[in-house]
Amino acid sequence: MIYVTKSFLPPINEYFDYVQKVWDSGILTNQGPLLRELEDRLKGYLSVKNIQYVSNGTVALNLAINSLDIKDGEIITTPFSFVATTTCILWERCTPVFVDIDKSTLCIDVKKIEESITDKTKAILAVHVFGYPCDVDAIELIAKKHNIKVIYDAAHAFGSVYKNKSLLDFGDVSTCSFHATKLFHTVEGGACVVRDEDVNKKLDLIKRFGFDKEDYQYVGINAKNSEIHAAMGLSNIKYIDHIIEDRKRVCGLYDKLLDGRVGRPVPPKNFQYNYAYYPAIFKSEAELLNVLTALNKLDIFPRRYFYPSLNKLPYLNKKFDCPISEDISTRIACLPLYVGLSDDDIQKICKIIKITTKNKG
Repeated sequence: MIYVTKSFLPPINEYFDYVQKVWDSGILTNQGPLLRELEDRLKGYLSVKNIQYVSNGTVALNLAINSLDIKDGEIITTPFSFVATTTCILWERCTPVFVDIDKSTLCIDVKKIEESITDKTKAILAVHVFGYPCDVDAIELIAKKHNIKVIYDAAHAFGSVYKNKSLLDFGDVSTCSFHATKLFHTVEGGACVVRDEDVNKKLDLIKRFGFDKEDYQYVGINAKNSEIHAAMGLSNIKYIDHIIEDRKRVCGLYDKLLDGRVGRPVPPKNFQYNYAYYPAIFKSEAELLNVLTALNKLDIFPRRYFYPSLNKLPYLNKKFDCPISEDISTRIACLPLYVGLSDDDIQKICKIIKITTKNKG
């Protein structure tokens, strides 16, 4: 079986060494020493000032909205993302306003943002899709002009570098996922990278029920993570350069063998990719489905990221037309990509794609 991804696992003895520290300390959660060490290691790797390690990437989005005091308003966002990007807005009792995507980058089209801003707009929640950057410079200018907040769903962006700094170091708050499917993972987990010190302190309190010792300051939730999860993160962080390099190898071979057979996102200048995904855009949904059927018969399982376009979710009160997202979402899939995927398997995948799409379109 070849799945779309396979979680990287460190040498088990290295993980056990950290787990032994948990047994020795007797501390399992509540901001223990391994969690604090992981936050310090992540701040060092990303070169960011503030980072909050939390229970998952979805709750990180909720914390970002809540900590920025965004209430009862509209949040401009993208329809081309995992559903959590939209549901976190709804969960926080705000209204998502969808702006279509740029067909080159697959990120939100900054040229269409301002026409969607109203007196109810409180924030822009953009997504660095597949780890490729939004036009962060243009978004920052728009946000300053209209005095609104910027949140980045950077779930895919760990290790991506734009203009010589981490892609997570943009916006008022950037959120990340450390789910087991991500290139850096802690089995379950996520993080918020926070620009403002006061917001960072507030978010830290909110994730711990809103209190410091016996002093209740905010309405908070339990978004903490455990020492056991932090142990996995500490075991994995030392391998991050190896992980990215091997994924680069896989992507490079895909590029060579497919030789323009499928469409690909176009990265900007001054960008270093983390090789989080290998999205392939086919000529039509029919072509995509034919490829998936052929690969599935050989126990190879790419995945349709992201389908359907989120502006088509059935529980939305308002409908939006996003023709580019709606089109691309029907004919895009991510090919298998993980550390250790063999050249032979990559060649097999590409051979099937080339045969299935031969002389079409």
